[in-house]
Amino acid sequence: MLQRPAPRPAVSFLTVTEVAAIMRVSKMTVYRLVHGGEMAAVRVGRSFRVPEPAVREYLAGARTDVA
Repeated sequence: MLQRPAPRPAVSFLTVTEVAAIMRVSKMTVYRLVHGGEMAAVRVGRSFRVPEPAVREYLAGARTDVA
């Protein structure tokens, strides 16, 4: 009997503008993060789409504790 693979959760993608709004930074900052490899992104034509989990991962890793 063949077993079907478990369905993969859908990943939602955000535009650079949406990521910038979430992070409250400029679009240029998001482009720098993507081009610098600090944030994962997928190129679609001439634009980038950022997976929502990549934004969460970046923000989780960017936290700093203030004394």
